[in-house]
Amino acid sequence: MFLLTTAAASPFALSRWADFFANFGEFAKGFLYTLGMSFCALLLAFVLGVIFGAMSSSKSKVLKAIARVYVEVFQNTPLLVQFVFVYYGLAIMTNGLVMISTFFTAVLCVGIYHGAYIAEVIRSGIEAVPKGQTEAALSQGFTYSQTMSLIILPQAVRTILPPLTNQVVNLIKNTSTVAIISGADIMFTAKAWAYETTNYIPAFAGAALLYFIMCFPLATWARHKEEANKKFIFTLGGELNVSINTDQP
Repeated sequence: MFLLTTAAASPFALSRWADFFANFGEFAKGFLYTLGMSFCALLLAFVLGVIFGAMSSSKSKVLKAIARVYVEVFQNTPLLVQFVFVYYGLAIMTNGLVMISTFFTAVLCVGIYHGAYIAEVIRSGIEAVPKGQTEAALSQGFTYSQTMSLIILPQAVRTILPPLTNQVVNLIKNTSTVAIISGADIMFTAKAWAYETTNYIPAFAGAALLYFIMCFPLATWARHKEEANKKFIFTLGGELNVSINTDQP
């Protein structure tokens, strides 16, 4: 239950913010729920992203086609529709035999949805590594999975990390859509408290601040990592030019 001490007042009245801090424990629970949900969804998204990203870069047309279908379907359908289908649609189609909890519905939908985007990030990183290295590894007897895990992906990490981190930020923000199925996340907590107390400004400003606390450090790190990569490439290019000029007679 929420504490309500605010009488009719301005939407920006200090008394409304006092109510917010008096009920901050509920928002803290939503914050931890969102954090746990984001972590589980990220694990699922990362596993799917690596698998389908590697499939997209394989020489097999069948594997490429499967990966392409997965990416196109989940990138081009709204996440909210996926939530409704999994949470309500499966229960209706199976007459209640399949009923997934709110938490696992969120993990499943957000994880699969962002797995499609991470797969594209992984594919781009793999394709940034010269193809000759893959051919050389395969000619030495490495399997495709060994080539990916031991040779290609370790080199692709530098290219992959900044856009991958941006996808993590997007994943955290997209967990807010779980509010449509009455989850216990930050957004649902803010919405429920705001409707009960009419303290809309503190509720949603507080929710935005909590999301900012989770996302801003990651976004900042990704930006710094991207700048570091640019400097590395610039430095490497300069060293190569010096080496070429030195070798010329």
